Amino acid sequence: MKRLIHICAACITAILCGTGCSQEENPQEEAAALDNNIMRFQVIHPSQKAGARATETAFETNDRIGLFITGTDEPLQISGNYINNALLTYNGTEWIPEKTIYWNDGTYDVYAYYPFASLSSVDEAPFSVALDQSSAGSGDELGGYEASDFLWATSKKQVAGNAAVALQFRHCMSKLSVRLVKGEDYEGDELPEDAEVYIHNTVPEATIDLSAGIVTKNTYGTEATLKAKPEGNHKYSAIIVPQRISNRKPLIEVVMKGVSYLVESTFLFKPGIQHTISVVITKNPEQVKIDIGGEIEDWE
Repeated sequence: MKRLIHICAACITAILCGTGCSQEENPQEEAAALDNNIMRFQVIHPSQKAGARATETAFETNDRIGLFITGTDEPLQISGNYINNALLTYNGTEWIPEKTIYWNDGTYDVYAYYPFASLSSVDEAPFSVALDQSSAGSGDELGGYEASDFLWATSKKQVAGNAAVALQFRHCMSKLSVRLVKGEDYEGDELPEDAEVYIHNTVPEATIDLSAGIVTKNTYGTEATLKAKPEGNHKYSAIIVPQRISNRKPLIEVVMKGVSYLVESTFLFKPGIQHTISVVITKNPEQVKIDIGGEIEDWE
C-alpha cells in the first residue's frame, strides 16, 4: 500500500513538473514571437546609399522623424491611419519609436519625414525655412539651416518579416551654395572669414504633400531675406523653397569689411537640387561677377 502511494505521488509530481515546465516555456515563446513582430526601420540619409551606416554628415544623435503607416493603396490622412505621425528618435545606433509599433496582418505603405513636427494636415502641411540659417542649435532645438532642410521618404507594400523597413530619404527643398572667390584686382591678401551672405527675394513659406513629398511655394507668401550659414573656407549655404525668380532682381548680397557686394539675377531653384554660385569679389563692389556652377542631388 505504501509502495502504491509512493508511485502515485511520483506520478503526480511528474505531471506537475511537466505542466510547470510547459508554463515556463510558453511566455518565452510568446515574447520571442512578439519581438519578431516588432516593426523596425532602416533610416537612410540622402547622402548615403542603402545599407550604409550613419556618419557625421548624415543623421545625428537625437534627430527626430515623423512616421505614418497606412494599408497599401489606402489614402494617407491626418488621422485614422494604421499609425499616425509616430515620433522616432535616433539614439546614435538605431531609430527608437516613442511607442513600439507592431506588424499586423496585411500589407502597408510607410511615409516618413524630417524634422518631426505637430501636423494639422498631410495634404498641405505648412512649412517654412528659417530666415537666419546661420543660427546654431541648442539642446533638442535644431539650428536654422538644419531645421530648414525638409526630408521625405516612403516605402510601399511592406509586409511582416525580419528585415527592417528601408526608408531612403531625399531632399525636398533646394540648396544654394555660395563660394566667395578673390578677384585679381581685390585689395588684400585674402578674403576675410567673417563675411556675411544674404539671399534676397525668395518666399520662405511652403506647403508639403506628405503622400508624395511635393513642395509648393506659398502663392501668397511674402518675399524675404535669408541669412546663409557659413561653412568655412569662404563657403556659405542656404536652404530655399523651390521657386522661380523670373525677373532680374537682387539675389545674393555679400557684406565684408563694411562693404556690400550685390548680385542681381534670375534663377530657378529646383527641388532636391544643390545649386552652386561663385561670387568673384573685386575692388569695385558694383562690378561683382558670378559663375553659376553645376547641380548636385543628394547633397550631404
